Amino acid sequence: MSSHFTVAIVGRPNVGKSRLFNRMIGRRVSIVHDMPGVTRDILTFDIDEDGYSLMDTGGMGLVPGMSDTPERLVDAVEGQIAFSIDTADYVLMVVDGREGLVPLDLEMAEILRRNKKPVGLVVNKVDKADTEIEINEFFSLGLGKPYLVSAEHDRGISSLRSLVLAKRDEIAGPPEPKVDDGRKKIRVCFIGRPNVGKSSLSNCLVKSERFIVSDIPGTTRDSIETPFTWRSKRGEDWHFIMTDTAGIRKKTKLSSSVEYFSRVRSLDAIRDVDVVFMVLDAKEGPTHQDKAIAGEASKLNKPIVIVVNKWDLALEAWEKGEIDGFETESEFRKAFEKGLRREIFFTPGSPIRFVSALENIDIEKMLYDARQMDKRTEKKISTGRLNSMLYKLADRMPAPKVDGRRFRIYYAVHIANRPYRIKVFCNQAKKLNDSYKRYMQAAVVDAFKLEGCPVVFDLVNKKNPYVKTD
Repeated sequence: MSSHFTVAIVGRPNVGKSRLFNRMIGRRVSIVHDMPGVTRDILTFDIDEDGYSLMDTGGMGLVPGMSDTPERLVDAVEGQIAFSIDTADYVLMVVDGREGLVPLDLEMAEILRRNKKPVGLVVNKVDKADTEIEINEFFSLGLGKPYLVSAEHDRGISSLRSLVLAKRDEIAGPPEPKVDDGRKKIRVCFIGRPNVGKSSLSNCLVKSERFIVSDIPGTTRDSIETPFTWRSKRGEDWHFIMTDTAGIRKKTKLSSSVEYFSRVRSLDAIRDVDVVFMVLDAKEGPTHQDKAIAGEASKLNKPIVIVVNKWDLALEAWEKGEIDGFETESEFRKAFEKGLRREIFFTPGSPIRFVSALENIDIEKMLYDARQMDKRTEKKISTGRLNSMLYKLADRMPAPKVDGRRFRIYYAVHIANRPYRIKVFCNQAKKLNDSYKRYMQAAVVDAFKLEGCPVVFDLVNKKNPYVKTD
C-alpha cells in the first residue's frame, strides 16, 4: 500500500455519524447521544485488521434551539470537518433516511462535489426492510448509489465495510502486512478541568489543529486517541499514543447525560495509559476542582506529571508587577511549586513542569518526564532491601496504636509493577491509618528512586511467625 488509507464520516448533526463510527470499528469509542452537536473534535480509530483509519467528525452547521453552541464554536467544528475531508482518501457522507434531505445535506453534498474527493452516500436509520424512504431524492445529490443502513440495528453495515475495503484497494492498493519494529509507544493522556489548555497542548504535540481550541468550557467531549512521534533536540524519535480528554467536571455540575458520559470516558482514558499529564492553569493556580481531579488520578494509581500550562501568562503578570513578593522568576517558580505540592496531594516525587502550549515552552521536557517515569515503572525491588528498609522505618517512627495494639510488619515482597504492588504480611491489616500508609509509600519511593510512581500495599493478616503458639 502506497500510504495509509483514511476514511472520514461527515454529515449534518444528528444523522447518526457517531453511532455508525462505533458500529464500523466494533466498539464504543465515540459518545452517542440524541442531542445534536455532541461530537465536536475529530475522533480517529485505526482499524488495523482492515488496513485503514476511520474519522468521526462533528455535525456541520448551527442547530436551532441549541444554546450551548455559539457561532464561533460552530465555525471551529466546520474547520475540523474541512480538515478531515482534505486529509481523507475517501468520504462517507451520512444522511437521515427517515427525515429525508434538508438544506444542510445539499450544502454538504455541494462541498464534496467541489472537493472532487471520492464519496460514498450512506442513508442511515433505515431500521427495517419496509422503512419508507424517498430513494430518488438521494440519487439527486449526484453522489452515486445510496447505501441503506441502520447503524443502531446493524443493518447494511457488512456491505458498507465491503465498500470501504473495495475503495481502499482501488485507491491505495491492498495493505502491506504490519511489521512490529519493537518500538514501544508510551500511552499518555491529558486530564484537568475544562479550559486549562489540554487541547492546545494536544495540538502542540501532533503539530496540527486536530483538536478544537476554544475558551468555551466543554468544547471537547470525547476522549480522542492519536499516535505521534516527537523528534527530540538530540535527533531521537520518541513514540507516543496521546489521548486528549474532556474536562472533568464535578459530579454536582454535570448538566446532562452527555457531560456524564464525557466524565466517564475521561476517567476510563486514565486507566488505559502509562503516564498521566495533569494540567493546571498557571494564572489561576490550584483550585478545589484540581484537587478533586488529582484525587481521581491518584485513586487509579497512575504516574502523574504535573503540567502548569499558560506559564507565559503568569510570567507576564509577574513582570507587570501584578504578582508581588518575588525578585526573580526562579523565586516565583519555586514558591508556586511549593504551594502546589502543599495544596494538592500527588504521588511523592511527581515532576512539575511549567509550560506554554502557545509559546512552546518546555513541551519537550514534559515528554522527557513521561519517558523517564515510564522507565521507572519497570524496576524490580529487592526483597531483602525492601524488608530492611521497612523495619528501619518502623523503628524510626512506629505506627500509632489502634485499640491498644501497634501495626507491625512481619514480611514484605514486591509482587507487581504498574503500579508498584507490595504484599505486606502484618498483624492488623485493617488498622493502618492513611497518613502512616502515605509515610510508608513516600519512604519506598525515596529508597528505590521511584519518583512519581504509585506504590500500593496489599496488607495480609498473619500471625507473628517468630512467636510460638501451643
